[in-house]
Order: sequence, then C-alpha cells, then structure tokens
Amino acid sequence: MVSVKTMFRIILLGPPGAGKGTQAARIAKRCGIPHISTGEMMRAAVVGKSALAKQIKAALDSGKLVPDPLIVEVVKARIQKPDCKKGFLLDGFPRTLPQAQALDRLLAELRASLTHVLEFVLPEEELKRRLLQRGEKEGRSDDAPPVIEKRLKIYKDQTRPVSDFYRRSGRLQEIDGLGSMDEIERRIKIVLGK
Repeated sequence: MVSVKTMFRIILLGPPGAGKGTQAARIAKRCGIPHISTGEMMRAAVVGKSALAKQIKAALDSGKLVPDPLIVEVVKARIQKPDCKKGFLLDGFPRTLPQAQALDRLLAELRASLTHVLEFVLPEEELKRRLLQRGEKEGRSDDAPPVIEKRLKIYKDQTRPVSDFYRRSGRLQEIDGLGSMDEIERRIKIVLGK
C-alpha cells in the first residue's frame, strides 16, 4: 500500500471486456482508495422495483448507456463520501464527453483534479472473446452476443470522444490490455510510479 500522503484520483477507460474491473480492484487495494464502479452501482440498482430501477435495467439489458444526468448525480454523491477524501478510482465513468466535462467541473468545485487517466487498449476480436466468455461464466445479460455488438458500437460512437478529450489535455495514458492480469498490472504500476 502507498503512503497516505499520496493522493490518487484515477479514471480507468476502455471498451467493455478490456479488464477494467479486474485491474481496478487491484489498483484500489494497492493505493488504499475506494474502487467506484458505476456499472456495479447500476446493476445493484436494478434489484429494486422502483421506476428508476426498471429504467436502468432496460438500458443495461438493451446495451444502452444509462442517461448522463443520472450517472453524474450518482458519482457526485459517491465521491463526496468520507472514504474518498484520500482519493478514488472511477471504473466505468465517464463514458460520454458531457460526463467527462461534468466531472472536471465537479472536481474544480471540490478544488481537486484527476491524477491519472488510464485507457486499456486491445483488439476488438479479443474484447468479443472475453465478453462471450464472461457472459457464459457469470450469466450476465449484457454479455449476450447481440448485445456485445451494440455495446462495442456505443463505445466507439459515444465513449471514444472521452479518450480524445483527455488525450488533448495531455492526461491520457494508454495501457496495453493484452497479456496476463499480472503483466497488465505491472504496466499500470509503472505508469502510476509504483
């Protein structure tokens, strides 16, 4: 674990199946910061029977993104909790350019800034293979073959501009997402200065 004086506010970007969740858990543990997965927060929300839960479930099952204003409010509330005072790791947010811009505004209001924006990069065929395998193993409805194609298209169309936004500002660092979990973790350690 790093010194408590070291502050990490990290975003993990990358397409579905890139390994963000796996590596996020490892990074968060090593840095002593909470791993905030918007995907997990949204999947947990669908357990409820509210109208909001039904909207989230419908979006997830069809491969669509949950609307920006809802996600931004959920993240805003989460990063202001006491366990985030020493930093946080966002996994699955921001996914759209308006979300990225809203996060910058929110952090400015909190007199904070991101320390690292990491993007996992790997071939589309590998992503499809991983998603199919995960869908079979975990029974996730959002990893079914027709939904996978839709999710990857949404990523290209809507989420790729987020990478460009951070790249233009000099904050984006690409991580090769191929290889074993340990190999990928070693690449991340180098980028984080560990």
